[in-house]
Amino acid sequence: MSKQEVALFKTVDVVSLGCSKNLVDSERLMAQLKANNIRVTHDAEKPKGEVAVINTCGFIGDAKEESVDTILQFAELKRRGKIKKLYVMGCLSERYRKDLTESIPEVDKFYGKFDWSGIITELGATYRRDLMSERSVTTPTHYAYLKISEGCNRMCSYCAIPLITGRHTSRPMEEIIAEVEHLASLGVKEIQVIAQDLSSYGTDLYKENKLAELIDKISQVDGIQWIRLHYAYPAGFPKDILPVMANNPKVCKYLDLALQHISDHMLGVMLRKINKEQTLALLKEIREKVPGIHIRTTFIAGHPQETEEDFKELMEFVREAKFERLGVFPYSHEEDTYSYKHYEDNIPDEVKQQRAEAIMELQCGISQELNSKKVGSMMKVIIDRYEDGQYIGRSEFDSPEVDPEVIITTDRQLKVGEMYEVRITSAEDYDLMAMI
Repeated sequence: MSKQEVALFKTVDVVSLGCSKNLVDSERLMAQLKANNIRVTHDAEKPKGEVAVINTCGFIGDAKEESVDTILQFAELKRRGKIKKLYVMGCLSERYRKDLTESIPEVDKFYGKFDWSGIITELGATYRRDLMSERSVTTPTHYAYLKISEGCNRMCSYCAIPLITGRHTSRPMEEIIAEVEHLASLGVKEIQVIAQDLSSYGTDLYKENKLAELIDKISQVDGIQWIRLHYAYPAGFPKDILPVMANNPKVCKYLDLALQHISDHMLGVMLRKINKEQTLALLKEIREKVPGIHIRTTFIAGHPQETEEDFKELMEFVREAKFERLGVFPYSHEEDTYSYKHYEDNIPDEVKQQRAEAIMELQCGISQELNSKKVGSMMKVIIDRYEDGQYIGRSEFDSPEVDPEVIITTDRQLKVGEMYEVRITSAEDYDLMAMI
């Protein structure tokens, strides 16, 4: 790109798709561009820039479809002269760069997941290593996501993420703490700790698990009030985090622990390196050592080899375990994964969907039952927004966007980003109603 062209491009749209880990990458890119005096916007619906950068997701079929559709929408904007340049980066681009280059020639250049300096240079800017800990936060200013590692060594049968992101790599503690301090200086109160595998933090860098120590250090940063843990792996779960969760008031009694299945047959097929007995023992220990904890988990419905008996066993497990938060994904047959190479994707899509819906229907009743027990109790909530005459908040048991909300009716003027004590007045299937 010539100097004359660089002078023309003062505004860049960064469109972020997929998970919160992708969002963190987009926020880092935005901070780099702003440091180079480039105006950055973050609105896929109303793009305002002369240049668009799309950070894609390539995890499962639906996510890939959304990414391709978004690229095509922006390619059409470029054909109509609404934008001048179009770049694509991220997981989908990392995985399918050659195919995408041939099929969508309107894109000026494709970048992988980690080539930030390349795309920054392409935009006429200078990559600054001194800004590694800085981000342009796009979430509401009172919470932010914090990625503590990249990649995964687990190699579960169905998962393409290790093929995209590579082996598990922990970030140094001092780098993470510097980022938390920066976020706190911006007014962030709630830290959503994320990784593909929290359970392995530190094992590569420090030769032992350091998650408990890291969370304790994050809690010591002034201004941080809540810390929430996402995406722990059950095999090799670091149990020394449990006393920290139980005793540190800043650490939310919330754990995102993806189990994926419960039958020994399917856990073996999925290469999960844990069995049913070990899973049940782990859940028992977590609940005993962290009273009141809310566990979020996810399952896969319709993975190859899943029999009706396997599915019934999973349903019975969900019925008995009574998870506070739960999600289900119909299986997606991803190229180059172990399952793709070794199993035929022979469970019809409608059966996958039916199984997923059956689990969620069961979970709806469980959620209603658990919520009803909270009626009349006092709860601390953080206010996310004001909408339709009501304040929408979350408790320590709820992560943004994926979990239930607390809907508050009051004549008082509350402040977004502040915490308040509320009384729960009624319960719906998922959301709670409350008053000050």
